[in-house]
Amino acid sequence: MKKTSLVAACVAAAGSFILAPSAWAHHGDAGRYIEDVVEMTGTVVETQLVNPHSILVFDVTDAAGKTVRWQAEMGGAQQLMRAGWATDVTPGTKITATGRRLKSGAPYMNLTERARVVLADSGKVVMQNANYGQAAAGAQ
Repeated sequence: MKKTSLVAACVAAAGSFILAPSAWAHHGDAGRYIEDVVEMTGTVVETQLVNPHSILVFDVTDAAGKTVRWQAEMGGAQQLMRAGWATDVTPGTKITATGRRLKSGAPYMNLTERARVVLADSGKVVMQNANYGQAAAGAQ
């Protein structure tokens, strides 16, 4: 019985070492997003409250008057509901989203840290991370 337990422990430890880099690679975003947050105001097109990451799709009018479709990655559905995600964020709702955008300049934003979403008309905060308003780690 002891030999079986030792083998099981070794297999579990080896599995942890093999799978850990994949988990870190999935959640590491240092190379993908700018460190400073940006604020975008637009109109909600769709919300996809799914796991592991929900998506908020909204249209923003740029400086040239052109409509640009943005996507924002958020936490999972259950996480958002526990945090008080409002069901009144429906298509046609004007919002202001604050988060980190892709370094590539593509219209994609990360709302999983230092981020919030506010209803533009009422100012009601519908999502705000615990670390919203904090500087990036290591920033002066």
